[in-house]
Amino acid sequence: MIELLPTPSPRILALKASGKLHDADYQACTPAFQKAAAAGPFRMLVVLEDFHGWDLHAAWDDLKLGWEVEGALERIALVGDSSLATWMTRLAKPFTKAQVRQYHAGEQAVAMAWLQEA
Repeated sequence: MIELLPTPSPRILALKASGKLHDADYQACTPAFQKAAAAGPFRMLVVLEDFHGWDLHAAWDDLKLGWEVEGALERIALVGDSSLATWMTRLAKPFTKAQVRQYHAGEQAVAMAWLQEA
């Protein structure tokens, strides 16, 4: 499941991913990503909570969405302690020009502060 979270700035898109992600999850959140990218550079907070990865279709959706918004994405803050969060942080770095940082669970406010820095 992907849940969009409120943020203090329209330049920051925040979401919480939990469980195993499916195509329907991406179909529901893609418009928010497209809107953020169309408005100009944006930053993203991803909170992983009891996250179990993607099914094959959702993995493809994630890749396509990443390509679509790549030019507008400046920073990505991943919040989560699982080995999957660490793996995702390492995997993302070579495929994006955005700065990517991982934060431990409970450091969501610290991650948001980094996203809000000039």
